[in-house]
Amino acid sequence: MRSIWGDVPAKRGAGGLNVKLTNKRHLAEYNILMPIKILSPELASQIAAGEVVERPASVVKELVENSLDAGATSITITIEEAGRRLIEIADDGHGIPTAEVPLAVERHATSKLHSADDLFRIGTLGFRGEALASIGSVARLTLTSRTENADAAVQMLVEGGISAPPQQVGAPRGTVVRVENLFYNVPARLKFLKKDVTERRRIDALLTRYALAYPDVRFKLIQNGQAKLQTSGNGDRRAILATLYGVDVAKQLLEVSALEEGVRLSGFISPTSLTRSNRSEITFFINGRWVQDISLSTALIRAYHTLLMVGRYPLAALFLDLEPASVDVNVHPTKAEVRFRDPNQIFSFVQRSVRKAILAYTPVPQMGISPPALWTEKPARQSGIDLAWQFAGDADSEQLPVNSGPSSVNSEQVVDDTQRSTPDSQFPSIKMPLLRLVGQIGSVYIVAEGPDGLYLIDQHAAHERVLFERLLAQREANSLSSQALLQPEVVQLPPAQATLLEEQLPVLQKFGFEVAPFGPNTFQIRAMPTLFSGSNPAAALRVLVEDFEGDETPLQNKLEERIAARVCKRMAVKGGQTLSSAEQVSLLRDLENCNSPRTCPHGRPTMIHLSVDMLERQFGRTGAR
Repeated sequence: MRSIWGDVPAKRGAGGLNVKLTNKRHLAEYNILMPIKILSPELASQIAAGEVVERPASVVKELVENSLDAGATSITITIEEAGRRLIEIADDGHGIPTAEVPLAVERHATSKLHSADDLFRIGTLGFRGEALASIGSVARLTLTSRTENADAAVQMLVEGGISAPPQQVGAPRGTVVRVENLFYNVPARLKFLKKDVTERRRIDALLTRYALAYPDVRFKLIQNGQAKLQTSGNGDRRAILATLYGVDVAKQLLEVSALEEGVRLSGFISPTSLTRSNRSEITFFINGRWVQDISLSTALIRAYHTLLMVGRYPLAALFLDLEPASVDVNVHPTKAEVRFRDPNQIFSFVQRSVRKAILAYTPVPQMGISPPALWTEKPARQSGIDLAWQFAGDADSEQLPVNSGPSSVNSEQVVDDTQRSTPDSQFPSIKMPLLRLVGQIGSVYIVAEGPDGLYLIDQHAAHERVLFERLLAQREANSLSSQALLQPEVVQLPPAQATLLEEQLPVLQKFGFEVAPFGPNTFQIRAMPTLFSGSNPAAALRVLVEDFEGDETPLQNKLEERIAARVCKRMAVKGGQTLSSAEQVSLLRDLENCNSPRTCPHGRPTMIHLSVDMLERQFGRTGAR
C-alpha cells in the first residue's frame, strides 16, 4: 500500500478488513517515513518565489526598487494583459557590470550587503538578492544591462529557473528587465490571480505611490499601449499630486514638515473637508520604502479625532526619515512591514505633527457664530428604549402590545436588526400611511403626523430611497432619458480609479451617463440622467469610483444596483439643507409611493415611529381614556 509517507502495511480491522493507515500516529508505530533529501534547485526557487512574487504587482515592485537602488532618473514600465503576458522595466541607472550579469540572476546574490552587521543599518530598498532569481523561476526573464564604460550591453535569458549563456547586444546605458508569461509553469498560482482590472489597479496604486516618494525620478507607465501615468521628475511633489488627483484636490492638501530627535516627517495631508470612505489613500514611506503599518495609520487617524465624521478617512502621503539602525526592515518577505526600535516615540511624533498641521490650517471659529446653548445641549440619554419608540423598518410596529415595558427589549438589538436589512428584491411591500407635514427640525429631519402616531423622517435617507426606486424603475422600463450638458465636465482621477472606471463605462451608460475617455486618467462627462439634472456631474462621477470594490450591504455582488445607490446617495438632499414646505410635502408623497419606504438603499432606516401609545405613557395619560 502506498501513501504520502511511503509503503505502509495494511492493518487488520474488525471483520478481517484491511484498514489504511493514514495518520502520523499509526505511521509512527511502524516507523515508516520517506527518506529526507535535498530539494532540487528548481523546486527550491519556486518555493522561494512564492514568498516574493505573489502577483504581477510584486514583480513590478521588486524591479522598480532595483532601478531606484541603481540611481535611475527615468523608469519606464510597460504592462500587457495586467502583467500576465508582459512586464518590462527599463531604467537609465548605473547598470550591471558585464562579469556580474550571470551572478545577478542567482539566488542570494546581492551587492547591497557585505556582513551580518549591515542587516541592522539597511539603506537600500533591496538587500536579499532573491528578486531576479525568484522571478526567473516562474517566468521567462530577459535581463539586458550596460554600464557607462562598457562597449556593449550583456543580455541573459532565464526560463523556469534555467539560465542560458550571456551574449553581447547593443543597448543604451541602464538595465531592461523583461518578464514574459508570468506563472506559466505554476498554473495553480496563475489560476488564483484576480481579474485583470484588479491586477492593473494594484500596479497603478503601487507606481502612484513610488512616483510621490521619488519626485526626482521620471516615471512612465504604459498599460496595453496606453500611457496611464507620466511624471516630469522635476522634484515637485505637489505637481505630482495634481497629476494624480487633479489640480483642485492638490491645491487643498496641507503640507506637513516636522523634525524631532533625528526623525523627520514630511508630506501632505487632506483638510477636514476632503475625505474618503476608506483608508486606501493613506500612504506611508519610511526611508524611501513603502510600508503598510497599522500603528502609523492609527496615529494619523487619531490626529483627526473629533474633526472627521465617523467612517470618513483623510488622504495622506507622508514620508518618515530616520536612522536606518532605528528601524528593522527584515521582518517580512515582501519588506512591506517594519519594526521600530521605539514605536511609542514614532507613534506620538506622527500624531502630534499631523495634528499640529491640521490646526495650523484650520480657521478658529469666531464668537457669536455658534448657535445658542439652548440648541446645542444634548438631552441625557436614557438607558432603555420603549417598544413603542420603534424604527419604522419594523413590519409589525403598528401591532405592539400596549402594556409592553422598556425592560422587554435591548436597544442595541433593535438597531442591529434594522441595519441588517435584506436586499430590495426580498423586501415585502410595506406601505406607509398617509402623513401630514408638521415641519422640519434642524434642517435634517422632517416631522409628520400619521393616524398611528408621529414620524421622524431622515430627509437624506428618504430622498435616497425615492431616487433609487425611480432610477431602477426607469431603467427596467427602458425610459431613462439623458440630458446633455451645456459645458462638458472634465474629471481627472488617480490611475487606479481611472482603470476601474474604464471597466464600468458600459454600466454607466445604462443609467443615462455619457462618459468618455479624454486623455490619460481623464474623462469627459457629456450627459447625465434627467432625474439628476441640476446636480454636480463631476461629484457624481467621483463618488462612483471611491471605494467602489467595497461591498455595501445589502447591495453586495449587485453591480448595477450598487452604482445606482452610490449615485443616489450623492444626489440626494443633505442633512442641514433647508427645505421649503412644498419640498417637504413632495418628499413625503414620493416616499409614500415607494415599494420599500422604510429603509434607504443601504439598509439604514429612513424614519422613526413614535406611536400614540408611547406618547400617552410619556405624558402619564395611560388609562385616562
